[in-house]
Amino acid sequence: MPPNPPADAAVHTLVIDTDPGADDVIALLFAMAAPERLHIEALTTVAGNVPLSKTSRNARLACEWAGRPEIPVYAGAERPLERTPIYAANIHGHEGVTGVKVHEPAAPLAEGHAVDYLIRTLRAAPERSVTLAMLGPQTNLALALTQAPDIVRGLHELVLMSGAHFNGGNITPTAEFNVFADPHAAEAVLKSGVPTTMLPLDVTHKILTSGERIARLRTIGNRAGVIVADILDAYAPQEMQHYDMPGGPVHDATVIAYLLQPSLFRGRLINVEVDSREGMGFGQTVADWYGSLKRPANANWIVDGDAQGFFDLLTEHIARLP
Repeated sequence: MPPNPPADAAVHTLVIDTDPGADDVIALLFAMAAPERLHIEALTTVAGNVPLSKTSRNARLACEWAGRPEIPVYAGAERPLERTPIYAANIHGHEGVTGVKVHEPAAPLAEGHAVDYLIRTLRAAPERSVTLAMLGPQTNLALALTQAPDIVRGLHELVLMSGAHFNGGNITPTAEFNVFADPHAAEAVLKSGVPTTMLPLDVTHKILTSGERIARLRTIGNRAGVIVADILDAYAPQEMQHYDMPGGPVHDATVIAYLLQPSLFRGRLINVEVDSREGMGFGQTVADWYGSLKRPANANWIVDGDAQGFFDLLTEHIARLP
């Protein structure tokens, strides 16, 4: 049997669960530019940054912009498991992406519900063969796990843009948006027993745009580079102003960079739990970095990353697209 490839050369059979969202669109373009490493089976969409109809359209737009209209997009959960739905149009605009014009893509949605797709696909998959990248609220997987707990057999790893600890939150002082939007789903996913890596605000707020980094994307010479640069020019200043940061984060795209080059990141296995109780801590991810509670580790919590390495990797891949 040949040896396992090094982590930075691993090939993933991938499903991306997403709620596009400006940074989601960039993440999707990034992923679709690496077909030799990321074998994308489908995109599944969820309500989050904007309602489901718009996240589903934006996911199909990303496929169109990347020249990958063959990738099916399945629409999923319209609302969280229990809480009142919330959106982030104040950040992502009412269409879910700012800086670019949106339109109805040529490719229609795939037939069927995203949760049914996940159950069917993971049941049929070889054991521990599918990586699930989750860029939004985790409602679809939580519903699938409730209906068919046996699907964990097909999952190799969950890689989530999710949570906050050292950084503090971005929707409340303690909560990150993807978890706050459906903390009950995030709880269920963390209890699934599937190997999980979390890229929280702790790391995404260290991997920031700059004028030079956006300019490199804009001057690649292709349509995708201009789209990414236009999105970042519209999206980043809000974050920079709110957090008094020198650049803007590209949150969800860090998940794709981690899949392609995990050596860019640093973290460790710890216990993470979600506070789903009503109150000031609602939606908080309690990351036991120092092992104070002596509870079993359930997540690889990423705290640091190579910002220039990330933007070099992103630019290299966006340059491959139309």
